[in-house]
Amino acid sequence: MLVTFTTDAYADITMFGDVALALLKMTGHSKTVPGAILAADVPMALDRLKAAINADKSSPPAEKESEDEPMVSMADRALPLIDLLTAAAEAECNVMWK
Repeated sequence: MLVTFTTDAYADITMFGDVALALLKMTGHSKTVPGAILAADVPMALDRLKAAINADKSSPPAEKESEDEPMVSMADRALPLIDLLTAAAEAECNVMWK
């Protein structure tokens, strides 16, 4: 499954479903697809996501499953969504995903 995040203030972002659902959980929202965050709630969701990512950075890293595949941290995977939420907060726009 793929999840696409959209807002009027930023380009669409598409992520694999498991990563997107984990990030949605970090924002404090349900893992329901489709869904939305109202413009007034975007700053709070952004703060929760950043706090969860910072807490995740302090935990010990998981071991690699394979030598062939590099480990991509959740912090790196969250960057596009953080940028989208930041733009939406500044422009006071809703964020939707499907």
